[in-house]
Amino acid sequence: MEVILCQTIKKLGKIGDVVKVKDGYARNYLFPRNMAFVATPGNVKKIEQQKAKQAQEYEQKKGEALGLAEKLEKASITITVEVNDLEKMYGSITEADIAKAFSDDGFEIDKKAIELEKPIDELGIYDIGVQLHPDVKAKVRVWVAKK
Repeated sequence: MEVILCQTIKKLGKIGDVVKVKDGYARNYLFPRNMAFVATPGNVKKIEQQKAKQAQEYEQKKGEALGLAEKLEKASITITVEVNDLEKMYGSITEADIAKAFSDDGFEIDKKAIELEKPIDELGIYDIGVQLHPDVKAKVRVWVAKK
């Protein structure tokens, strides 16, 4: 029996794939758990239209991310911190601090998109990666200076 998957199932397929499975597996496992439905010509056509729409939305979001990446690579942000007499910082700078500095400059970036190997704990200039889209990654320059 051919079915269309509603969920990604390991060793079987991804969402929207048309796969051939045994009748009992489909009736007793996939259908009751709403993991798949019968692959009729109408359903296959509907899934293909949904895939085309998703691909178009994916490309649109990728284009937006490319534009944002271009702007981010031209910009740099400065974060000022308190230091002691030996030029050591009180605490460290994390992804949340960097995301806040970007939002102050007018760029809305999720802190989960910022890729820091470890929190910044020294003054200096850092190149940091920002994952804007699965296919788009930008490098931004962050200046850490004392107040």
